[in-house]
Amino acid sequence: MHGPALVGWLMVALCGATGGYCLLLVRGAAGRPRRAVAVAEGAMGLGMAAMAVPAAPPWPAAPALPLLCAATALGGAALLAVRGPAHRGHHLVEAAAMLYMVVAMAAAPASHSGHATPTGLPALTGALLLYFAGYALRTAPRLLPAAGAAEVVAAGPPDAGRSPEVAAACRLALAVAMVAMLIGL
Repeated sequence: MHGPALVGWLMVALCGATGGYCLLLVRGAAGRPRRAVAVAEGAMGLGMAAMAVPAAPPWPAAPALPLLCAATALGGAALLAVRGPAHRGHHLVEAAAMLYMVVAMAAAPASHSGHATPTGLPALTGALLLYFAGYALRTAPRLLPAAGAAEVVAAGPPDAGRSPEVAAACRLALAVAMVAMLIGL
């Protein structure tokens, strides 16, 4: 990722934690579609973390891990789009955007300082920025519990692994990270 090192490391932490958490949910996921979603989101988060490392070796020598994660997520998302719920098409867009960024980084010419300056297609980058910003704004309200505050307190602590708010938080974190990575492209 192109940008300040602190931002890169914060992106590594956010995406890595999100990806790791999603992979932890694979064990407890009920049913094959939910496991596939957790694997796709986990692969996406870990791939995004690998792409955000500020001191990564120069591209094109280093895209193996993000490319592998993006390909895994793209395959899982394609299966979900064909066989899973309709809203899982987001995973297909997310995986395609990651592949786009990997290709843009790998094709980036080296500058006089020896660092590659990734550039993509401005129209495609803009369209992806609008999509992920809109997705983040649409997903953010889902972080609020569906029940009233008094009912939530009376029900006790929710099972974090099965909470729809936690799933929305993971998707929101990856969408916001994707916006930041596209801006840095």
